[in-house]
Amino acid sequence: MRPESTALASPRADVHTETVPGFGTVRFTPVDPAADSAVLHSWVVEERARFWGMNGASRELVQEIYEDVDRRDTHHAYMVRLDDEPVALFQTYQPAEDRISLCYEVREGDIGVHLMLAPADGRHRPGFSRTLIGSLTRFTFRDPAVLRAVGEPDARNEKAVALLGRLGFVPQGEITLPEIDLPEIYLPEKRAVLAFLDRPAVLPPADGSTPTP
Repeated sequence: MRPESTALASPRADVHTETVPGFGTVRFTPVDPAADSAVLHSWVVEERARFWGMNGASRELVQEIYEDVDRRDTHHAYMVRLDDEPVALFQTYQPAEDRISLCYEVREGDIGVHLMLAPADGRHRPGFSRTLIGSLTRFTFRDPAVLRAVGEPDARNEKAVALLGRLGFVPQGEITLPEIDLPEIYLPEKRAVLAFLDRPAVLPPADGSTPTP
């Protein structure tokens, strides 16, 4: 049974929508902490999501965490849906306003990204990851001012590091993100792989054809 929050539960408007022939309509919608908390909670408490640090979190805590994200102008969380089915959580942030700024020299045009794919539903979808990655790339670079994406998955998370590779990110080595201990948020120290993805000269078209300069 799916969690009680469904794709149409949130009244929030999509910020990006594209139809990919033979795949479906991919929609990026700002996370609604209350409406989406059931889906997000069901994802983050799985063992595969342990590197997100919320394995033992209650649904209420997950909602509070995304309420905090929702209040920020520098950090954003999006529910990614294929037609009406949630398939990923995609988060972006301004590196200059994040602890990662202590670990590398932030450039103008940088954007930080986090990605969590939904649990496999048992259905075989040929080309699913490759096609979704195209949508994520187009979404990330939809603003011409964005020149480079920055990733920093947990260094122990081999699957996340490999996924960044499939997205085209180039690893730069390991960094240690410092502990953050504030009244409103706590983040433990994190050993991460720093990786960059430069803005493509031409974004991949949604129809799957070869891009032309």
